[in-house]
Amino acid sequence: MTNLKEALRLLQEADLLCDAECVRDEVTRMAREITEAMREEFPIVLSVMGGAAVFTGQLLPQLAFPLEFGAIEVTRYNNDIQGRDIAWRLAPRDNVRGRTVLVVDDILDEGITLAAIRAKLLEMGAARVLAAVFADKETGHEKPAYADFVGVTVPNRYVFGFGMDAYGLWRNLPAIYALKEEKKSSKTQMNADAAKMNVPQIDD
Repeated sequence: MTNLKEALRLLQEADLLCDAECVRDEVTRMAREITEAMREEFPIVLSVMGGAAVFTGQLLPQLAFPLEFGAIEVTRYNNDIQGRDIAWRLAPRDNVRGRTVLVVDDILDEGITLAAIRAKLLEMGAARVLAAVFADKETGHEKPAYADFVGVTVPNRYVFGFGMDAYGLWRNLPAIYALKEEKKSSKTQMNADAAKMNVPQIDD
């Protein structure tokens, strides 16, 4: 995606999943739930950069309890939670020891990155690790980690907006969209239907 025309076309063809009002309402609801759950604590809140920046910026002012704020940044290379597949660009500080930590992220996809973050924080001595994600993707299978606080549930599609990007674009949108789905060819669709019914597929 290299030009304005293509970027605008991507947005125009996308499906709106949660408009700006929906986003605001869900952030406010989450803030109430987190405040109710953590009002007696003095937690460290860690925002996962850079996708969670937009969500964090709207959530923090609505949390009605004292907290310490920080940021972490991690990159996942493969579908694994082993250290060789996780690169820490900005690691947690040692002030997490003995503390309750709230991890704030934009989306829970496969759950692999969140599992790695949680394992790292507990290894560093965090007393408890909670997670708040604005979007939880329905992947159709078990995840190695789940969020304690969730804004919206989204389908298993490529979503963007409100901190999430599409080809590096549109993190700044106040709403959440899903990329246009390519239509399956008739043969592909028939084979998918055949697989569901356990009958022979169509060959070329």
